[in-house]
Amino acid sequence: MTFPNPPDIREATAARQGSDPAISPAASSVVVEARKLSLVYPTADKPVTALSEVDLTIARGDFVSLIGPSGCGKTTLLRVIADLERPTSGHVAIEGMTPEQARLKRLYGYVFQAPALYPWRTVERNVMLPLEIMGLPKAERQKRAREQLERVGLSGFERKFPWQLSGGMQQRVSIARALALQPDLLLMDEPFGALDEITRDHLNLHLTQLWRATGKTCVFVTHSIAEAVFLSTRIVVMSPRPGRILDVIDCDSLPRERTLDIRESPEFAAIAHRVREGLKEGHSYDD
Repeated sequence: MTFPNPPDIREATAARQGSDPAISPAASSVVVEARKLSLVYPTADKPVTALSEVDLTIARGDFVSLIGPSGCGKTTLLRVIADLERPTSGHVAIEGMTPEQARLKRLYGYVFQAPALYPWRTVERNVMLPLEIMGLPKAERQKRAREQLERVGLSGFERKFPWQLSGGMQQRVSIARALALQPDLLLMDEPFGALDEITRDHLNLHLTQLWRATGKTCVFVTHSIAEAVFLSTRIVVMSPRPGRILDVIDCDSLPRERTLDIRESPEFAAIAHRVREGLKEGHSYDD
């Protein structure tokens, strides 16, 4: 499965800047910016700090993976970016906007851990659902749905129902649904975690091809070191609760065009070792 060549991100950025003189080239290169971001959940006995003073900048076109132990705040951070959670203190901006403004402008697409497809709707109608809510004409909804299903390798499955697809195919439908919104930012909450290793490898390969083809900015939650290294331009290592950033690791020693064989390379092993050491330093392997 192959994807078309990625669009020239610089041209798209220049066009966006030209339409809005208030956006400077420096500002437009930053898609997500968090400063001193904290989130505390009130509970019956004592407050639970999920995130503690998180500082993070994500540039346009980056593929950033968030990795850490269960309960470290990875998904919470993703949900704050998506305006599904409100921080207790600190600042977060998406394209220079608040998360609420970014959500209302539909600047991001969100892929959940489970595909969350309606079993009574066909694959095509599942992809079209958010477009129906937006009020787009039927012809435009169908055009976008079929384009994105082709992009994720599911042409010919438009009239199938979710229960007729494998788990991996269902997740590809979920990705197509997010892409149909034509977002600048793609947020993915461990979408392959429940799949077997062979299917997961297959989808990792497709996802990195898709990312190169679309030029999207991606934020990806995972528990897998190998998955994080294979997919990412940068890896954010998080501590056990309260969630803090322990390390931000560049993957620039790896080429952007990757095959599964790259996992046997010394460069891949070196990055994976640094991630593992960061998790150990944060005591992520403690009982």
